[in-house]
Amino acid sequence: MVILNYLLVCLIFGTTFLAIKIGVDASAPPFLSSGIRFFVAGLLLFVWMMWRKKASFSLLLRKEMLLTGIGLTFGTFAALYWGEQYVTSGIAAVFSATAPIMILLLQVIIMRQSPRRRSLIGCIIGLIGVTLIILPTITLSANIWLLVGSFIILIGQLFYSFGAIYSKSVTKRFPETSPIALNAAQMMYGGALLLLLSACTEQWQFQSLQSAEAIGSMLYLIVIGSMIGHSLFYWLVAKTSPIFASTWLYISPLIALTIGVLFYGESITWLTIVGAITIIVGTVLVNFDSLKQLLRKPQPEMTKLQNVSS
Repeated sequence: MVILNYLLVCLIFGTTFLAIKIGVDASAPPFLSSGIRFFVAGLLLFVWMMWRKKASFSLLLRKEMLLTGIGLTFGTFAALYWGEQYVTSGIAAVFSATAPIMILLLQVIIMRQSPRRRSLIGCIIGLIGVTLIILPTITLSANIWLLVGSFIILIGQLFYSFGAIYSKSVTKRFPETSPIALNAAQMMYGGALLLLLSACTEQWQFQSLQSAEAIGSMLYLIVIGSMIGHSLFYWLVAKTSPIFASTWLYISPLIALTIGVLFYGESITWLTIVGAITIIVGTVLVNFDSLKQLLRKPQPEMTKLQNVSS
């Protein structure tokens, strides 16, 4: 059961980037569609958690939910949706895998933490991978928007990194609250802010959301991407460990690159492939100590997995 759910998480998170791309290519306003996605998904999940008596309305009145929503949802997905107007879904997924590297940089620069040499090497390797993917766009003036979109997505990962670091302290403040309820609350706040941004910057022409592509993209992202995907992810965290669950970052970008080429005709070069592999290698090195801790405790973990599967 654990392995099946893990593979589902990798597949779901690997396909959401293409679903976003299909929506924005169908002229769905990026901030409006992302706002609807996260507010509706968060609302449905939160109501479900309240029905199960695992969340209370008072949670929505806490500033921690707003601040987490700004980082994990608002900043991250405002950048991702806008950037995917100009960047392929596969490259967007690869750039999203830089989040652990961004977190390391923030811990070094802002929190003054001293990382291990291996983590620093992984950070440098990851940044080289980003450069390999972006480099061709710098020399081609016709692709200036591809370059801009790439940098916007990377800025979004900075928002995610801030949110991820902050959310660690939030979970400690609410030890009795389900992580799914916390995630639902922050999605509601992030979605509401995205809708506010859309109201200030986009024309709300709802006919652009009525095409089959836009509707299919929206439904897939709300139900499969946000509600099922994130719920499975937090289930994996609870049943195994955050380290194991987060290893989707090493698999989903390659899935996104593959399905983008096979099912959406996205172009890919050898430089893109080398850059993607380089970023993933760098991300593995950044997280190497955590992954090594996971591998050092195979017996209890495997026993737990066997009990869950049986």
